[in-house]
Amino acid sequence: MAAADQEPHASAVRPRSYQDESYLHGFLGTVGDLQNAGVLQDVFLEVEGRRFPCHRLVLSTASPYFRAMFTSDMAESRQKTVVLQGVDAGMFGEILSYIYSGTLHVSLDKVKPLYQAADLLQLDYVRNTCSSYMAMNVERSTCVDMYKFADVYSVEIVKKSCLQWIARHLLTEVASSEGFCSLSVNQLTEIISRDDLDVKEETTVWESVVRWVQHSREDRLHHLPSILPHIRLNLLTSDDTAAILDHPLVREDPVSYEVIRKQEQKGKSKLKPRLGMTTEMVLLSHAISRELLFMNPREGKYVSCKYGEEDLPFATGVTVTNDNNIYILNRDRERNDQLSVFKYNHAENVWKYDGMSSVSKWLKLNDGCRYYNEHLVEVDGILYCLGGSESVWMRKYNRKTDQWQECSQLELGNTVFECRVALSCSSYLYFLTSRKVHRYDPSQDRWCNRTPSSAINLDINTAVAIGTQIFCTDVRFIRTFVYNTVSDSWQKLQGWSNPGNLDINGSPSLFVLENQLHIYLTCYNDEEDKVEQLVYVYDRSADVWRDLKATVPDKPYNWYGCQCPVARIYLPYFKGA
Repeated sequence: MAAADQEPHASAVRPRSYQDESYLHGFLGTVGDLQNAGVLQDVFLEVEGRRFPCHRLVLSTASPYFRAMFTSDMAESRQKTVVLQGVDAGMFGEILSYIYSGTLHVSLDKVKPLYQAADLLQLDYVRNTCSSYMAMNVERSTCVDMYKFADVYSVEIVKKSCLQWIARHLLTEVASSEGFCSLSVNQLTEIISRDDLDVKEETTVWESVVRWVQHSREDRLHHLPSILPHIRLNLLTSDDTAAILDHPLVREDPVSYEVIRKQEQKGKSKLKPRLGMTTEMVLLSHAISRELLFMNPREGKYVSCKYGEEDLPFATGVTVTNDNNIYILNRDRERNDQLSVFKYNHAENVWKYDGMSSVSKWLKLNDGCRYYNEHLVEVDGILYCLGGSESVWMRKYNRKTDQWQECSQLELGNTVFECRVALSCSSYLYFLTSRKVHRYDPSQDRWCNRTPSSAINLDINTAVAIGTQIFCTDVRFIRTFVYNTVSDSWQKLQGWSNPGNLDINGSPSLFVLENQLHIYLTCYNDEEDKVEQLVYVYDRSADVWRDLKATVPDKPYNWYGCQCPVARIYLPYFKGA
């Protein structure tokens, strides 16, 4: 027999696995039909006097709780009727319906007992679904009760959502409610210890504590000394502190009185201002005079601060983190081989070396190189430093080891003359040039290419992220686009309608203030022969840029990087500035 006619050797035929999708999808339906027909049921579960006929095999497959019950030497494994304790009969009916159908019905009135039943029976899907449902339905009527429930059962996703809602609405919604007065002392202190309370004055926090104590004065007054340290005396005026000392609750409790007095004697601590006491401010720089301008043009607030030559580091990159820390990336002008990070001290209005190890001591800036862009970006609480020319190096900072760790390098090719921007958006880091969009995934330490900016022919000069979108424009503010990071698509927006006789003098800078897109422009007015600083806000619904008519100080301010940084500032810290 010729070789070509020979049967193939058995070992050359590879085995395959086949999956019957119709069987997989139909199996649960068949099990449900058996349950509805009352066929082959071999155990009764008794809950609050109600008997539920079931199949041991189905229950054991769905729940580790039942698997342990029916496959061990427990007495229940041999009993025809098993009594379940600690479960609501109505909720067990819902659980049983889910086990036999795969469908779960959740509503606000039964989500908590449903979670309790799922927690006992170790049904992860039901438990997780209930958690997500509660977290998405936090409001005035539910926040306190859900918070107390989440605290008892350690449901962190719900607890976090409730605390965020309470922090935003402590004064207007929560503190006056009956639910607030039912909090435990530990729950109360957890709330009033938060930095993100949206209160204008610290006296509001004190008033909420008074309301809580007086709700059950005899039982709660002895807790006041442990609560008082969470009142931020450094945010109170001397008159406010005196009023607290003169309050009946404090005067009648010598221990509470002494707690406040001791805090005063130690000097006022530097506890952070509450979120509601701060104002969103844009940071602009005037390099010649070594001056920073903190401004909120929407509220007409402007604070100018001058620094000595040694007080304000030369910045090559800047970022404002989610926890409102402002970091500057500094390249030593005399030793250009060293990159360091400085942090802004809000309380003292000074820039200080943060104590981080130097980013690098070997990445020298080549003589005459003007396009060696360096950026500082935060992604999910981690700082990333990146820069380079034809290839982009990147390092992330590890606080535990105080070391900058190398990340994947990005190869750009011959693009040294292109503008480059780096920013974070939705847990990713984006690096944009005039031709390409690169996305870095921190979880994979990997770069990938997205729909390129060359598709819209835009020389990106400034960019900023809002939600899952990145807005960018060119150096003349003529063409503006938005990039949707989810759909990986570009959309053109209306450009600036130059009112006439204005010529942009210097690069425009986008920024986000009060969750709205703005742009800062320095323009030359031909008619009046003067330089003007303008601020426009983008009206998304009308697709138009509107002049804020802001009275910006008459200096050519700018900032290093692709956008103007915005931070929340406690204005009393500027007293005397």
